[in-house]
Amino acid sequence: MREPAFWWRDAGLTMRALAPLGLTYGAVAARRMAAKGTSAGLPVICVGNFTLGGAGKTPTVIMLARMLADAGMQPFCLSRGYGGNVAGPKRVDVHADSATQVGDEALLIAHCAPAVVSRDRVAGAGFARTQGAGLIIMDDGLQNPSLRKDFTLAVVDARRGVGNGSVFPAGPLRAPMAAQLEQTDALLVVGEGLNAEPVIAQCRARALPIFHGRLVPDPDSVTALKGRSVLAFAGIGDPNKFFATALDAGIAVAEREAFDDHHRYTAEEAAELIMRAEHSGLALLTTEKDRARMTGEHILDALAERAHVLRVTMVVDEMDELRRFVLAKLRG
Repeated sequence: MREPAFWWRDAGLTMRALAPLGLTYGAVAARRMAAKGTSAGLPVICVGNFTLGGAGKTPTVIMLARMLADAGMQPFCLSRGYGGNVAGPKRVDVHADSATQVGDEALLIAHCAPAVVSRDRVAGAGFARTQGAGLIIMDDGLQNPSLRKDFTLAVVDARRGVGNGSVFPAGPLRAPMAAQLEQTDALLVVGEGLNAEPVIAQCRARALPIFHGRLVPDPDSVTALKGRSVLAFAGIGDPNKFFATALDAGIAVAEREAFDDHHRYTAEEAAELIMRAEHSGLALLTTEKDRARMTGEHILDALAERAHVLRVTMVVDEMDELRRFVLAKLRG
């Protein structure tokens, strides 16, 4: 779904017309979130966000998985496998599985840490435990009460914030902010900007720890494009964030093409992107998630071969403090 522009602006006629639906949806979501979840029998960390769309959850999950593995723990990442057709529980095999089966996010995570896809989160956590998991890191799930969480880190984009502050469909919020903050243990603000300041203020009022992160491009990915202009394309929650990251890294973005989140490229779209790039003398540049969705899709082989990938890593300014805070929560 393409996000409505009014979600990220102040009040308008459309938002006011949809407000009653937002109130109803929000009340149901808040009541659902208050339910007591099932224990997984091992620690559970949840990485979520307050709004629909991208905020940087997947890079955050990978960052936490690496951090906890370095601390001697055995993290398994749990994903719904959004966009995939496997209900699970299933352990992701990066050599045999495709995004069509397990979803692009799970496939990307599995390159860095053991990953399980399961539409039933309780069943997925139980399966991960049989596979040797020492703890679970949930990719998304702040609003899902089925699994009891020991620590929830909410991720917010500093540039976008929470938009108009209204609940879907009147705005991008998945549930009322108060209900979401009740389930939040810490906030990670990603990138630069002032639109997350209201959320930061609410977290400070609740004495929640606030951390600051940024997506750092892989130097080799940037060097490979030195002296080249690119046609950048992305089908993620916030394509403009990807375009801005590329520009900030010094990559000359001459053209850009945004698709819906988790977009499945067709053979015609692939051919069009290739022809546009060749006609203008541009290199193609995309995200790791988009590249993951091309895996195993033979009609996209030519696009996959030509497209450069801008790999990024979530870097947290207060990494030592975050590590101590998370480990204390888990040990507690």
